[in-house]
Amino acid sequence: MNQIHHDEGTGNAPMKLEVAAVSDIGHRRGNNEDCFGYDLGLGLFIVCDGMGGMAGGEVASSLAVEQAIEVYESLSSSNLPVEERLHTAIEAANETVWHEASKTPALRGMGTTLVAACFNDQRIVIGNVGDSRGYFLRGNACTQITEDHSVAAERTRDAHSLSAEQIPAAVAQYITRAIGAESHVQPDYYTAEIRSGDAILLATDGLTRYVDEAQISDTVQAFDSAEEACRALLAIAHSGGAVDNVTCMVILIH
Repeated sequence: MNQIHHDEGTGNAPMKLEVAAVSDIGHRRGNNEDCFGYDLGLGLFIVCDGMGGMAGGEVASSLAVEQAIEVYESLSSSNLPVEERLHTAIEAANETVWHEASKTPALRGMGTTLVAACFNDQRIVIGNVGDSRGYFLRGNACTQITEDHSVAAERTRDAHSLSAEQIPAAVAQYITRAIGAESHVQPDYYTAEIRSGDAILLATDGLTRYVDEAQISDTVQAFDSAEEACRALLAIAHSGGAVDNVTCMVILIH
């Protein structure tokens, strides 16, 4: 697992943002294929969950985070809307992972999920590919902003398809979209107005399989700092078994 972060950048984040992130190998995995990165000055925050086995997953997630931040920063002085900057950054991450997997036999088939949040004035834009999630917290409420790109989630959203309980466990969590899986990627994007007191959680499925929205809200509200909230969320995953790598990032808006 790699961590990429900068406290200053060339962009202007709204209000004051407090961020903390934690990534943990869990109880059953031999390595950590998750990666997170952020740049407070740019107002950009990213969490990825690599796949492709051992080195492949680690390479994919770290490449995606590095490339997305680099490209987003390179566009910071442009007049592009923040949505277009984020889209260009995610497309660049996809191209980089795809190209690396194509030219290196040992990395063939690697990919990664990605969830990214960027702040612009009083707005937040969240983009996602795969099943790493973004949550929006305000007051006592917590809402999952993103939709999972997995077999189970997409069939459940289809009113004429199988219910989650009817989908075989072996295929339920297959990812239907991933960074680096194909030469082009189709992220989803969401926007929201923000204000002081709000919070954002970005997390891999190593955490979200153990917590619901009420638990997330209660946990984040119970602590004064983003760091304490991250550690408490990680503890919940550990108490549930932590069968996968666990990564979460909490952003408090002051």
